[in-house]
Amino acid sequence: MSEEDRGPFVDWALLGETPEAGAPAKLDLKDLKQQARQGQWSRSHALRCQAYRHLIGAVPCRAVTSDAAVYRDLMAGAAQKPASAFPLPDFVDDSPVPRYALRAEAVASVHRVLSCVAGQFPDISHCPTLPAVAALLLHFSGDEAACFELTGRLLACNDPGRRLLDQTYLAYRSSCMTFGDLATKHCPAAHKLVVGAARDAPEVYGDWQRWVLGDLPFGHAARVLDVFLVEGYKVLYRVALALLKLYRKHKAGAAAGGGAQPAPPPPQQEAAAAVREDIQAFVRNIGAAATPEKLLEKAFSIRLFSRKEIALLQAANERSLQQKGITVKQKRYQRNVQLSLNPDTFSSEIFTAKEMRDVWAWIPERFALCQPQLVFTTATHGCSLNRFYSHCEGYEPTLLLIRTTAGEVCGAFLSTDWEERKRGGNKLSFFGTGECFVFRMKPEMERYEWVVIRHPELASAVKTGGQEGSGEVGGQNSDGSSSLQQPERPAGELSPFLAARHFNLNSRNTSMFMAGSFDSIIVGGGEGNALYIDSELNHGRTGSCTTFDNPPLCSESFQVALLEVWGFQDTMAPE
Repeated sequence: MSEEDRGPFVDWALLGETPEAGAPAKLDLKDLKQQARQGQWSRSHALRCQAYRHLIGAVPCRAVTSDAAVYRDLMAGAAQKPASAFPLPDFVDDSPVPRYALRAEAVASVHRVLSCVAGQFPDISHCPTLPAVAALLLHFSGDEAACFELTGRLLACNDPGRRLLDQTYLAYRSSCMTFGDLATKHCPAAHKLVVGAARDAPEVYGDWQRWVLGDLPFGHAARVLDVFLVEGYKVLYRVALALLKLYRKHKAGAAAGGGAQPAPPPPQQEAAAAVREDIQAFVRNIGAAATPEKLLEKAFSIRLFSRKEIALLQAANERSLQQKGITVKQKRYQRNVQLSLNPDTFSSEIFTAKEMRDVWAWIPERFALCQPQLVFTTATHGCSLNRFYSHCEGYEPTLLLIRTTAGEVCGAFLSTDWEERKRGGNKLSFFGTGECFVFRMKPEMERYEWVVIRHPELASAVKTGGQEGSGEVGGQNSDGSSSLQQPERPAGELSPFLAARHFNLNSRNTSMFMAGSFDSIIVGGGEGNALYIDSELNHGRTGSCTTFDNPPLCSESFQVALLEVWGFQDTMAPE
């Protein structure tokens, strides 16, 4: 057997020898679908190599697709560098490289392959399954260049009727919604279990692709890849639904066997995380519940499940996400400066450190090196609007975090000191700048910026000193002395840190950022408020508003369980 067919990247001590006895030496090109489903290629590593090269080599690709020769030219001399020299691309969304019984140094090979993929396929924006796919293909490649070519052909498929790997956040997120629809219809008992335990099924189903490509052990994952390369994307749905059914059976068996009484249900956020981890652990140890053959048998036993049904659901869910403006993952991982939290000083009862880092990636660049500083919390300072103001005044900007009694989490980045409200006298008036934004953490982490940033046509021109201000926007009445002459900027390029008076807005409703009075605080205005909190910091409302063009951030009427305000401590400032 040649070194290529032997699998130079495989740690055979971990995997064990692949049985070759009785296996054909050459791939039979007849009825590949039956061969894949029956697991004939698993009998021979060399045979599977041949099958993968044939199947992926037949994928129709765009005219210019980087191949093995391109990889060798670009990565010459890179083989001696460790994996740390090639960090995984942002588009994998923190998905690690599964070991899959590869040699330790082969993990660095996957890093190098994915690094080259990122350079040659710049249109990929979100593909968390790619580390697993590349690691599987490396098993059956003679060198890194061959693995790159196989991976690249899957990504470059240009057959409109053939879906292989999701490469955008819109496609990935809509697939999660589609999986939820399919689970509701085809796995009602398992879906009921997830809803009852997690109370946030979409959060759990957000991992469905990683169950199949990432969490499954190598023997199961390779059998799934066999069928996937022949039959396409629907196989992933089928296998994930089968895993969900087997998980429910596993939980039912554990309950029937007796055990500890169930604990009181945790908050929604913790419940969803616990179920996600439980399913992940089950999938990683699937061998105790089902062989690869049994898993695929379960997957293909699901009736009335067609490619057409999947395509219709997927298209409907993509339209729904586009209508909501959810087309990209709103995390700015590409920014070089990220928040480095001090674990000795950061302590929030609403956010984890990871969630704070994620939201920190949204804040304006000039605050990136600041550390979060807790300035107000109802847990310590009580539920009083007066105390809220007394603790928050003097801090600019601030981050408002709210957790409801239902476990929902939302908030706002507020650009201006709350003391600015006093300039309106006893009259409720809005103030702030276009850097303000609101966000929610569940069911999907989303940020809603000032509507003018997303729709520059709402600001017809940048004002100069002689123009009239926007009226009752607290502290923003133009009086000549406070006017600001702006340098000319390219069309459509706006400076969000400017106050509303610097723009010609077709409606004052588009610039109602924040407001406060003796009986309430408000974020966002115009045909509703993004957030309204009463004077006791106990009851709140949320709805759509013109300023941020947002949907309700949580339940439209809610009780506040906890409210925190964080300031920005400049760690670079002299003592």
